[in-house]
Amino acid sequence: MRRIDKGPEPTAWIRYRKTPGAVYEATDELRESLLKEQGYICAYCMRRIPTKDSNSNETSRIEHILCRERHAGLQLDYRNMVICCPGAIDGNFHCDKSKGNSDITFDLFQQRCMDTLSYVTGDGAIRSSDDTYDREINEVLNLNNALLKRNRQMTLNGIIRQLKKRTLGNNPKFGLY
Repeated sequence: MRRIDKGPEPTAWIRYRKTPGAVYEATDELRESLLKEQGYICAYCMRRIPTKDSNSNETSRIEHILCRERHAGLQLDYRNMVICCPGAIDGNFHCDKSKGNSDITFDLFQQRCMDTLSYVTGDGAIRSSDDTYDREINEVLNLNNALLKRNRQMTLNGIIRQLKKRTLGNNPKFGLY
């Protein structure tokens, strides 16, 4: 996860939310605004969100951090929404699909929450020094399932290889690890 810089609420969404009797609806304008705001990256697992997926009709999910079912007054609040990946790879639910109607307590918009996070070298797991956040990462969002851990570790290994190539090059004095 990384901190999300929440941008301005889209004008079309402001108009919609001010409509008397408006209830939450995943509009194209809302989805596109959230995708751009997050750089087409899932708010939780940081998986790239495709703009079009031939294997699925659902390429992203608009997630309410505090669920609509228990926090009806926040269903139209743009600051309560992020964009997530479809949340299911090989039958393993994660992110919003795992979260369902649960709430999370950590704030994706505050750096102090992100500062509690670390990655386990060689494992690909994500951990938080805050016990509540760590429980939510594992039990609510299922961000440490085997596939996500493997993908994170492979990405990290690729980055390390590229950095070593750039830093050390072919200099025999240093060699590559």
